[in-house]
Amino acid sequence: MAEEFVTIEINDQPVEARKGAMLIEVADAHGISIPRFCYHKKLSIAANCRMCLVEMEKSWKPVPACATPVGAGMKFWTRSDKAKNAQKAIMEFLLINHPLDCPICDQGGECELQDVSVGYGSSKSQYAEIKRVVKDKDIGPLIETEMTRCIQCTRCVRFGDEVAGMREMGGVGRGDRLEIGTYIEKSLKSELSGNVIDLCPVGALTAKPSRYKARAWELKAHDSIAPHDCVGSNIQVHTFRKEVVRAVPRDNESINECWISDRDRFSYQGIASPDRITKPMLKRDGHWYEVSWQQALEATAEILRSADPARIGALANATSTLEELYLFQRLMRGLNVRNIDHRLRQSDFSDQAAAPVCPYLGMEIEQLEQQNAVFLIGSNVRQEQPMLNHRLRKAALNGAKVMALNPRAYDFNYDVAQQAVAPADMVQALAAIASDASHPTLQALKDADNAVVLLGNVANQHPDFAALRSLASEIAKQTGAKFGYLAESANSIGAWIAGVVPHRLSGGRELKQAGAAVGEFLNENTRTFVLLNTELGDFANPQQAMQALSAADNVVVIAPFADDTTRKYATVLLPASTFAETSGTFVNTAGHWQHFKGATEPPGEARPTWKILRVLGNQAGVPEFDWVATEEIAAELKLELHGAEVCNNSYPSPQPLSLKGRGAEESSVPPLPLRDDPARGRVRGLGGEGFFQRIGDVEMYRADPLVRRAKALQAMIPEAAVALNPDDAAKLGVAAGDKLKVTQGAVSITLPATLDAGIPAGCAGVQSGIEVSNVLGAAFGSLQISKAG
Repeated sequence: MAEEFVTIEINDQPVEARKGAMLIEVADAHGISIPRFCYHKKLSIAANCRMCLVEMEKSWKPVPACATPVGAGMKFWTRSDKAKNAQKAIMEFLLINHPLDCPICDQGGECELQDVSVGYGSSKSQYAEIKRVVKDKDIGPLIETEMTRCIQCTRCVRFGDEVAGMREMGGVGRGDRLEIGTYIEKSLKSELSGNVIDLCPVGALTAKPSRYKARAWELKAHDSIAPHDCVGSNIQVHTFRKEVVRAVPRDNESINECWISDRDRFSYQGIASPDRITKPMLKRDGHWYEVSWQQALEATAEILRSADPARIGALANATSTLEELYLFQRLMRGLNVRNIDHRLRQSDFSDQAAAPVCPYLGMEIEQLEQQNAVFLIGSNVRQEQPMLNHRLRKAALNGAKVMALNPRAYDFNYDVAQQAVAPADMVQALAAIASDASHPTLQALKDADNAVVLLGNVANQHPDFAALRSLASEIAKQTGAKFGYLAESANSIGAWIAGVVPHRLSGGRELKQAGAAVGEFLNENTRTFVLLNTELGDFANPQQAMQALSAADNVVVIAPFADDTTRKYATVLLPASTFAETSGTFVNTAGHWQHFKGATEPPGEARPTWKILRVLGNQAGVPEFDWVATEEIAAELKLELHGAEVCNNSYPSPQPLSLKGRGAEESSVPPLPLRDDPARGRVRGLGGEGFFQRIGDVEMYRADPLVRRAKALQAMIPEAAVALNPDDAAKLGVAAGDKLKVTQGAVSITLPATLDAGIPAGCAGVQSGIEVSNVLGAAFGSLQISKAG
């Protein structure tokens, strides 16, 4: 039904507005200023600060603009004597207990209370009594509290309840004894908790990592793109004296609205990590020596020219920019190197020839909240892509049916019909769903006007990814649902487009002679490795990666960081840039190219990564390697696409399913071949004997090199542990907290036990990416577990 518009008057000026809209929304749309503290466009109406009081015709008292719906012929005055006197009185009430500590408040200079006080307050106060003091609460390593400054606007409370999906904060007490805080003194756990810093109109909630670093007016703001998940959240990077001191959200309704995840907000801390490489280095006789750029590049070029191209492996992390990835594959292929890949955490490549040119979401990000049915396969979307999870939560709150098939029961902040089965049983479980035309999941997808089937990071890392993809694609086809991918990294889509895969060139052009996938050349036969922003924690099988890298003759590392482990196997270190120190492009999960510029300069002798690759190509003698700006590189790649729409999730299943229409008695699915996994047979059903299937999903704050070095986020990670099903723990005689010996391959580690009913029987949750598990093998391999002696 079409919206009805009415004409009202604000300050004696006629204004057209949607009938029923709140007056404050109408005023904002027409540039009319009304002060406010509790109102926020993304939160419910509270109307408890009363700062937005205005005069309304035929009303003897002022009315709150945020809670007054407009109708035809209504008249309002925002700056009449009645309105100004009301606003001034409210301002005086709010300041009664507010401390006069603006000179030492981190919010000073960008404080809404300061601004409104100057514009609408009085020059002096009538209040002469003692102000109240509220004891501060420690709510974690991300947010600093100074609750004496709180004016009880309840924005933070409503955000947790309505957006984050976790009501972690609330009000205790009444009247002038009301205090905002956590119900019990504990840390905020939400992956979106940092947004309360932006919401707080005063200095009660500020960013703990950037506290007292600089004043707001001393900061320089630089538009940028978040470098972690596939959302490509729009952010502003703030610098002070060329140092990145914070990151804040930048409004983009179609991508991240006005929010960002904590990972995007606080990961900038990693930029100044002690692991930062600031000078080129070469290893000679087991010792590291600082050298000039000329020496380092000549040595690297000589290594690449003299090595057998068939025995060179080139690996790139998909957090690299599009330009870096494109130059990387051009450099390697210019040297006849075919073994090129970015799919570091993937282990099944059996269907790569049928894979789409760029596996993307299949729709615009904002369309997720318009879905009526969503089927997640192998996805912990809340941790992997928090802003996409926010969209799905909005869909669920609007009545959408969200279903999931996972190797363990993940913690969602909305209702999900979730089936948790052992990793080795996921294909059979999905096939059972696909073959049953009356299955509730299929029925929900068929009945929905807008439905989507999404493959997540866990599915992508699964040893039977090809079978899962085939089944998921066919389910989508037969139910009329869209089919999409929740890509892993900030530029996973860009890596596919740039051709950082062994079987395709940029733009998806086929290679006459394909190279090997990462799982096939990550062994001792590869004598030279070139790593772009890649570390041990980025691999599906760190144990295998460490063995291959340690056995190689040369390992060239082009990256901003090098920890002690990297220095053990590397032979050349070329100091590169982070996202904040270079210009470039990220392609998000919806296929949008988002360009950004550097906010500061790389430290020491570090250089923008794309420039290192360009000069290295010149040194190695690769022809036509002469770009002078990232814009030129991106433009060339676009020309190679020939205007083609490369983001297309069509997938020709090698064994199409046969699903009968609604009301049919049965459907059949031909058996799908599973990858040969010697662990599969002996692990299943042997949980009580101490053999388990590992569930090695990646910890949210250990997903990439930058976030792994952000101290505040690392403090948010729970203690590393082995998660066991309570029944399996009882069979082993294990209680929560007991020390367990966990063995995978020839390596053993000791971890405490936790009990989790969401872990399927015969399985054990040991997350990937965390430091202690980086010595283990495949994320979904076999574990032997026993009590530590």
